[in-house]
Formats: sequence, structure tokens, C-alpha cells
Amino acid sequence: MSAPAPSPLAIVEAEPLPRQEEVLTDAALAFVAELHRRFTPPRDELLARRAERRAEIARTSTLDFLPETAAIRADDSWKVAPTPPALNDRRVEITGPTDRKMTINALNSGAKVWLADFEDASAPTWENVVLGQLNLIDAYERRIDFTDPGSGKSYALRPAEELATVVMRPRGWHLVERHLQVDGTPVPGALVDFGLYFFHNAQRLLDLGKGPYFYLPKTESHLEARLWNDIFVFAQDYVGVPQGSVRATVLIETITAAYEMEEILYELRDHASGLNAGRWDYLFSIVKNFRDGGEKFVLPDRNAVTMTAPFMRAYTELLVRTCHKRGAHAIGGMAAFIPSRKDPEVNKVAFEKVKADKDREAGDGFDGSWVAHPDLVPIAMASFDAVLGDKPNQKDRLREDVSVAPGDLIAIDSLDARPTYEGLRNAVQVGIRYIEAWLRGLGAVAIFNLMEDAATAEISRSQIWQWINAGVVFENGERATPELTRRVAAEELAAIRTELGEEAFTAGNWQQAHDLLLKVALDEKYEDFLTLPAYEQLVG
Repeated sequence: MSAPAPSPLAIVEAEPLPRQEEVLTDAALAFVAELHRRFTPPRDELLARRAERRAEIARTSTLDFLPETAAIRADDSWKVAPTPPALNDRRVEITGPTDRKMTINALNSGAKVWLADFEDASAPTWENVVLGQLNLIDAYERRIDFTDPGSGKSYALRPAEELATVVMRPRGWHLVERHLQVDGTPVPGALVDFGLYFFHNAQRLLDLGKGPYFYLPKTESHLEARLWNDIFVFAQDYVGVPQGSVRATVLIETITAAYEMEEILYELRDHASGLNAGRWDYLFSIVKNFRDGGEKFVLPDRNAVTMTAPFMRAYTELLVRTCHKRGAHAIGGMAAFIPSRKDPEVNKVAFEKVKADKDREAGDGFDGSWVAHPDLVPIAMASFDAVLGDKPNQKDRLREDVSVAPGDLIAIDSLDARPTYEGLRNAVQVGIRYIEAWLRGLGAVAIFNLMEDAATAEISRSQIWQWINAGVVFENGERATPELTRRVAAEELAAIRTELGEEAFTAGNWQQAHDLLLKVALDEKYEDFLTLPAYEQLVG
């Protein structure tokens, strides 16, 4: 008796979108369905393993390099695959969502790379998921333009040789796409984003002299990197492109991944191009994993934790050494400042801070770094030009002077700063304002002259949760409590109402955002990801 035919992929509860048939072809959906059948079961096992590891950290309050993979770390002979020409020079990368205007502006920005983001800078409405894919196809086909309905300004692509190379970031493993289901089970968002993009663009990109390049977010272990490698091998055979066409850069934005950097590169070695040092998600991961570890793991205000903090220096210097030892690019963190059109003095101070940050990264051996706004591209470019000159990267700087002990990465109490009442207020303010925009379908939001994404809301609500549960007393003598947080949140909501006016306030999602922030910040049970309950409330 023959096996039953595989169940088809179903599109559920989704209003038809313009030109969606160009993305959601039968062949593309069949590919996504096959990815789901093969790789969702191991993905589910790895998510369960995350919970087991978190329970172990709660029991021990420590982490260490893995004894079972010591031989991989000790073996100096292996390197990652050679870098393709289109990714060899990554000195400045710009990040942002894949809406039509951003697609054009990012490609035209003068940055070497654009991180085309379906993850933290994009709220996963069906429109953002599908039309973001369409915008990238249109860009590669050079049939994309945009006219701003407000200003009337038109946008079009520059010549091909002036455009940034695209590195696409799919959603993290924990998220699902409710609009695509097999047998009533939603497909993981990562497989939807990767699958649609790869199916439509892998050969197209190779024909353009580039390739299907990816940023992999929220990775927590080398086993998760192994799963991605298995997916790449299968996908390349399925669509008929050469093995090794894919290149992946892994974001080391979880504390557990920081202990497995070499192993992550090893698992992906035929497809790896580098590692990236994030900040907000990394701090969020520290709070999440060590939230019951006592006072020594309590983080101060998020803006007080710069990349010069001793435990952050340990992390970034280990990343550079690890990458260069294995022939991979080391990519630095985000400059999130958004220039003000009204306040030149604010810009002057901020630009000096951005320059100092990028000078430090270039001096430490990073091969490139991130910015959130086109106006920051020249500043970051100058910092790396001063160190690199005509060289595309500095992978020859092996940083053998760097030695990081396991405890250095979690020495949170080495930072001489404490949580403040103003830090609590800022966390509430930014959390409410970001969540409100996310619920309207916006993932990248300018708040107080900074470009914020989902990681911002995660660190904001996690710090509130941690400070309350650790019984932090602020400098004004007030203790962090649910009652204080509710009072601050009510004051912020009233201030927003006054700032916007009643009509605009009512038209937004402000009360909903306020309630959701308080739920994930005050519930006794810590929610692993804010975006999980938020997705249940996202319309579209």
C-alpha cells in the first residue's frame, strides 16, 4: 500500500494582498511545506532543550564552555568556507524592515550590507510577511520604486554596483506563522521567511553575482546552528543551486550562545560567514537566564550598560578572536541614534558618541558594524576606513592577546552602576510606546531619537521584572514594586494622552500596549518572549 500524499499547505484567516500570487506560488508553498515536515520536529525538540537548559541555569547560576566539544575548540585546523566577493567587505551594515521605502533607501544608503529584517524590526502582520518578500523580489528585478504620499518625493534604485548586498534575517525559532498551516499546525515563522525568500531568490541572486545570505537570530546553542545547516543543505539540493551557495552570519545575542561561538561556526562551517555582537537581546538573555540568580546578576539601567562594561568587553573581544581564528567576519553592534531635524546640538553630541563607539570597534578588530539610519553610514565608514584602508576586512588580526574565562562573561557585578528610578520610568515609557507601534504593524520605531525594535521592549520589561523580583531600592528610597510600576505606567499613559490629544490617543493601541507591558513585566511567571502574547493581539 502506498503512503498517503502529504497534506498541502493551507493559507488561513488571511485577506488577499495585491500580487500575493507572485510570492505564494504553488511551488513555493510546496517547498515551505516540505521544510515544515522535515525540520519542525527537530525545531520543537530544540525549543524543549532551551527550557531544560534554563532550568539548569536556575539551579546552578553559572555557565561554562562545553566539555563535550573541547576537541572542536582545540583543533586549530578547521576554518569556515571562503568568503564570497559580495560579502568580503562588510565595514558598514544598515538594518531595517523590508517595506518598500526602506528597501530602496537601505540599498541606496552607501552601506556595504543591508540586513533586510523580517525579525525584530518587523511586526509579523501577514502584509509585512508577504509584501516584504515581494519588495525584495522587485528590488532584485529592478522594478521597485516608491512615491511618498505625504511629501510627493519619489525613490528609485541607484546603479547596481552602488547597492548594498542583502543579508536577510528570518524570524527566530520560537515564533510561528499562524496564516500558513499544515494539518492545522502553524509553520514556524523562520521556515516561512527563509523558505519563501530562498525559493524565489537563490538562483536570482547567484545570477547577480551575489547569493542567498542570511542572518540567524536568537540562536541559543550549536545544535540550533546544526539544524540551520541541515536546512541549508536540503534547500540547496531542492532548488538546484550549488552546495555552499548559502552564507549565514549568526547573531550571538544570547548568553548561552556566547559560550558556544566556535561550535556554532563549526556546525555551519560550509555556510558560515561570521558572527555578530548584539546588545539589547544579549542583555535580555542574561536577565532571562539569570533572573533568579540574586543581586549579583541585577543589571542597572539599560543605557548604563555600554559595550565598555567589563562583561560586555569580554563578550566582544572573545567574539573577534573566535571569528578571526576561524576565518570568519566579526560584526559589531548597532548605532541606534536617529538624527534630529530640529536639534543640531543633540546631533553633535550623538554623532561624537557614535564615532567613539565605531572607532573602538574598528580598533578592537571588528570587520564591520551596524547603523540604523543612512546619516550614520558616513560616520561608521570613516571609523573603519581609518583602520582598514583599502583592505576589505581585518581577519588577519587574530587577537591572540585575548583570554576570556567562563566567569568573565557573566561578571555582571563588575559594572559600577545601579538601577535608578529614572531607569524604571524610561523602561515603562519606551516599552509602552514600542508595543503600541508594534500592535499597529511597525517593528522599527523612532523613540526619543533612538531606533528601537523588539529587543528594546524585551530588555525594558525584563528589567522591570528583575528589579521587582530582586527587591531593588532606587536612589530616591522607593522600592521596585508592582504598585510603583503601575503608578509610573498610569502617569505615562496620561502624559501620552495629553501629548497626542484625545482623538489620536483613542485611535491608537495605547491602553492595550500599557496592559500588555504590565502583564509581561509583573506576572509572576516570566514570559519567555514578549512577542508570543503580543502576536495573539496583532491584527492582520
